[in-house]
Amino acid sequence: MGSCFVEYISEKITQAGFQTDVNPFGIVYNPVSLAGGLYDLINSTVYTEDALFEYQSVYHSFRHHSRFSGLNQALVLEQINTRITQSFRFLKEATHIILTFGTANVYRLSSSGEVVANCHKLPADRFREERLSVEQIVRQWNELISCLRTLNPDLKLLFTVSPIRHCKDGAHENQLNKAILLLAVDALIKANEKCYYFPSYELMMDDLRDYRFYAEDMIHPNQQALNYIWEKFGEACFDAQTQKIIKEWESIQQALNHRPLNPDSEEYKRFLTATNEKKDRLLSYKH
Repeated sequence: MGSCFVEYISEKITQAGFQTDVNPFGIVYNPVSLAGGLYDLINSTVYTEDALFEYQSVYHSFRHHSRFSGLNQALVLEQINTRITQSFRFLKEATHIILTFGTANVYRLSSSGEVVANCHKLPADRFREERLSVEQIVRQWNELISCLRTLNPDLKLLFTVSPIRHCKDGAHENQLNKAILLLAVDALIKANEKCYYFPSYELMMDDLRDYRFYAEDMIHPNQQALNYIWEKFGEACFDAQTQKIIKEWESIQQALNHRPLNPDSEEYKRFLTATNEKKDRLLSYKH
């Protein structure tokens, strides 16, 4: 769960053959909204009509990314509630949750003070911007981790800070922003068992500091950078046997995705049978 960076990593994890559930509230950047989403999962919150608002004929939730928005209020609620039910079940059985904090800046509704996960392009005067403190993040997440442990005692939490910079307020403001997140995460992993940190931000800023590792906007990491971070992620998080299985799985996937010149040939049919047998053997493997 977290910022758009988590979607890059989760895609790799899913392709590697792991069972995953990714961003049940859509992309969420700030720690407060991330915590709110997890509390909704823990409590199996049911969203009703008063949880949505209408803007320019589209229904939105302030706790969800715009991918959940839509023209039909009933369908939006159905999508939100179905996803919460599914993700609650997944969370109870999950071995790990990977959390990517994107920004310490939050937007509050001027009318209620509620922190929103997404402003949905409403007029700026409906919000006020605020920077969270380290203490605010740590206090909320210490309580949340305790609740997660009650639901799933064996759950491991892996924190990371998004390497995608927030440059709209300038380079110095971005550094202060990321520093708050880094200090908060450091305090959380020191205070709680089974909590860990993966340095995706540091890898991008240090190992990949050259601009050839960035996309055209000079902010987002390009595919080469993402592949490098994924490689380091595997080295840090997977044992040797798991890394071996992932390579075998990738080889099988590439073979199955290969487009043959003659799909009806006996040679290709034998190749496909052999590849599927490898796939079945790997899927039946118990680590």
